Amino acid sequence: MEKKEGIHEAMIRVMQEVKNIDKSMTVGAGHNAYSGVADKDVKQAIGQSMANNGLTCVPIEIKPTVRIDRWEEKTNYGLKQKQSVFTEVLATYQITHAETKESINIMGYGHGQDAMDKSAGKATTYALKNALLYSFLVPTGAIDDTDKTHSNDIQAPQKTQPVKATQPQVSNEQAIEAVVKLNNAENMEELTTVWKEVLTREERLHTDVIAEKNKLKNKLK
Repeated sequence: MEKKEGIHEAMIRVMQEVKNIDKSMTVGAGHNAYSGVADKDVKQAIGQSMANNGLTCVPIEIKPTVRIDRWEEKTNYGLKQKQSVFTEVLATYQITHAETKESINIMGYGHGQDAMDKSAGKATTYALKNALLYSFLVPTGAIDDTDKTHSNDIQAPQKTQPVKATQPQVSNEQAIEAVVKLNNAENMEELTTVWKEVLTREERLHTDVIAEKNKLKNKLK
């Protein structure tokens, strides 16, 4: 009897069909600008392929954390009240195979900041986008490979001034992936294992990853 194809075979076909998604948008401005993958491009490419292969994806749990900062700014018309709403979410989605009814859960992390009420939408959009990209291992734009250059080939800068500490060379996508790995830990032992054995040294030095680890330590104690 021929084996019936299920959810894993369908997911493999999606991975084979969606080989790359270009970074078609610019996020930020000036020196802080970087290229990013548009949400619509991810949904069109991966979503269409999932539909063709009988897969659905629905959110089943969203864990939000919200921080609101308020302050006053001096303007030509006097003091004006300002606020910034920062929202981060850890979202769980269920992928189901239409024919066999098999399902698996995937997770995504996202954060967003806005002066009014859009930070939650930005965070959940980011979470779904990253969950799909990482679950189907879809490359985005030009792939940065930090292993192509040996450290011995990098000439140390000649400076007379003390060198200021800089952020480890970890991309936003890598930092987000590291945060997701940390959040998969269900207890302190698993958290320690992920930190020491799964994450790279560069990921462990990233400020966002450090902050997430400290938050999880307090939560899992």
